[in-house]
Amino acid sequence: MKTLYSILTILTLTSSCAQKEVANNNPVFPGWYADPEGIIFDDTYYIYPTFSAPYDKQVFLDAFSSPNLTDWTKHEHILDTAAIKWAKRAMWAPSIIKKDSKYYLFFGANDIQSDAELGGIGVAVSDSPEGPFKDHLGKPLIGKFHNGAQPIDQFVFKDKDGSYYLYYGGWRHCNVAKLNDDFTGFIPFDDGSIFKEITPESYVEGPFMFIKDGKYYFMWSEGGWTGPDYSVAYAISDSPFGPFERVDKILQQDPDIATGAGHHSVIHAKDSEDYYMVYHRRPLDETDQNSRETCIDKMHFDENGHIKPVKITNEGVAEDPLQ
Repeated sequence: MKTLYSILTILTLTSSCAQKEVANNNPVFPGWYADPEGIIFDDTYYIYPTFSAPYDKQVFLDAFSSPNLTDWTKHEHILDTAAIKWAKRAMWAPSIIKKDSKYYLFFGANDIQSDAELGGIGVAVSDSPEGPFKDHLGKPLIGKFHNGAQPIDQFVFKDKDGSYYLYYGGWRHCNVAKLNDDFTGFIPFDDGSIFKEITPESYVEGPFMFIKDGKYYFMWSEGGWTGPDYSVAYAISDSPFGPFERVDKILQQDPDIATGAGHHSVIHAKDSEDYYMVYHRRPLDETDQNSRETCIDKMHFDENGHIKPVKITNEGVAEDPLQ
């Protein structure tokens, strides 16, 4: 009996430890971080978030890397205001892409409220995804309001024909612009315009795009980022320019788990069936607007290619090493 009791005790403790380990996967790393962009470079996952703090303390960006989605390494201050002379505060929502062996990091800074202020969307460059990054232009790439869009929440997207586009915009307006070859400016569209407005219904901020089965999935955040109703919706189109007709809301709060689930990105490894939504949310016991944590949960599709509502969890996702 004593031997049997010992075996049962060991099995119970082992099971409890395993459950605890799984339950610790959300948030994916400690600290207050928001607006996370997840991406894969070679055989490593990366997340580039906003440091979630009062605007005057948002003077740097950190990054995190993982071989398997569950074990994360922090890379501190890959970019800060010391490297970006025109940026003073509110460094937000980084978006990164690799081109010709260089890594280009797009970011918002200064939270400008009018064309009279200095700030907007900048771009920095590095030889490594872990930085350090330096200013690519010495000035904002987009420093003015176009079509009513505040120049924040940028997402850089490579189309299947090799073109690069920048989707961005706050204040309930979203623009797309075609980047030139060295990311120093933009190429006009056929009608001569630089910034094409593509704002879908209920759009607030946080655009993101990916391609699946030849279709363009355009996603964005709705509601107010400081409140519990922050959420994510999406549209599907045959073109990177839309039209983007809203399909449904697919990420939102769960009163048993967390509130304010939004401003997301999607990680998908080539040839994999797995899609992961990377997003931020606010713990139930937190009321401070900056108390936001980065989480990952699985994203699934139905037989028609529509995205099913994402269930936010404390368990998060299991290990998924890149091959």
